[in-house]
Amino acid sequence: MAAELAIAEIADDADWDRRVWARPRANIYCATPWGSYKARRGLTVRRAVVTTDGEELAFVQWQERRKGPVRFVHVQGGPLLTGAGERRAEAVFRSFVAHLDLGRLDLLAIDYEGFESQDATLALLMLGFAPVVQARDHTFELDLGQDLETIRAAMEPRWRKPLNKAERNADLTTHFLEERTERLAAFDDFTVMYARLRQRKGFATTLQTDAYREVAASDPRVLILDVREKGERVLVRIAHLSAERCTDFYTASNDRARATSAASLAVWRLVERAKAEACHVFDFGGIDPASNRAVFDFKRGLGATVVQHDPLWIYAKSPAVQKAAGLLLSLR
Repeated sequence: MAAELAIAEIADDADWDRRVWARPRANIYCATPWGSYKARRGLTVRRAVVTTDGEELAFVQWQERRKGPVRFVHVQGGPLLTGAGERRAEAVFRSFVAHLDLGRLDLLAIDYEGFESQDATLALLMLGFAPVVQARDHTFELDLGQDLETIRAAMEPRWRKPLNKAERNADLTTHFLEERTERLAAFDDFTVMYARLRQRKGFATTLQTDAYREVAASDPRVLILDVREKGERVLVRIAHLSAERCTDFYTASNDRARATSAASLAVWRLVERAKAEACHVFDFGGIDPASNRAVFDFKRGLGATVVQHDPLWIYAKSPAVQKAAGLLLSLR
């Protein structure tokens, strides 16, 4: 007879991160800095470890918010399964759902953000979770198993030529920022440029820069790349690292960045860094060609492969609530 599973919530941030980052599929979404960001946005953040006979099976960090009688529960980047947890994935998910004690109107959403495993997918299907997929749930992924010369040769000429030009420009410099004060200053400039970019292009975003500022500056797995022309900052690009992938996250720039092809140079520096960190994949952070064709065309030129991103998996005790939520989410 299989041993029963236990779930214990953990409050110690350092202990949580130490245990999480020991796992191959660990990612920023299941680590405490991301939880802190969500808490600053007014969400209730909880985390728990699933065990059996003292063996760790999974780590789950989730966000909760209430709207009237409805509770929304959101898990990003997880549940993070251990090797033993992969073998008992269905039981892990079943225990987590039971731990939440969902009401009839509550909704649970799980988004692996590119870190989903086959065992997790099968467990979600077996428990009746429904995938919600939108056109924008696609991204470009670059296989970092290739050498840099091969990757460069596969670029479209319209991408490679600006990169070559930017690399020859002695006035253009790049630097990954490590020191906290420098990272804060860069993020403040990013915030100003990002606001102007949004005003000009009118795109939607979930990023709340005031809430993310301290997290971005303090989390060593968040890469902040500073690009300058003649010493003046023209572009800030933010990405995040895991053992398996480097994911392009946010970027903001000014007119001089466009004039100097700083964006191409910044992306290439991220690819080089990801390769040096032994990542398997560079994830270009999503595409939306119908709504943002210019960014799509820029990303396509790198020569990466389009893939469907992990879906948003939803679950509710009431089939009617789950069906209605799926319909509403698909129309967003």
